[in-house]
Amino acid sequence: MLVVQRCHKNSLQNKLDSFTTIEQALIYFEIGFDSSFIKQYGKELSKRFKGNLILGRADDWFSGRRALKQAYCKIQRGRLDKQSRSACRGCTTCERR
Repeated sequence: MLVVQRCHKNSLQNKLDSFTTIEQALIYFEIGFDSSFIKQYGKELSKRFKGNLILGRADDWFSGRRALKQAYCKIQRGRLDKQSRSACRGCTTCERR
């Protein structure tokens, strides 16, 4: 069973390594995005996503998607006014608030 998990993890990592842009990852994980946001914050989003993958030990599609949504949300929330309670519109967690 341990071998199966390693093989599955390698297949996710191989898929992620094949992406050349963050847009490809967003499409793969079925996350809607604003292209102007990606042009401005794409590099930061990519770095934060890779960090979340390492910290979260993403081993399947769902954990990879969660890592990307968390990165997207963190950047969106960082752009908001600190005094407001606005939702970032980047993840379902913020949309539920």
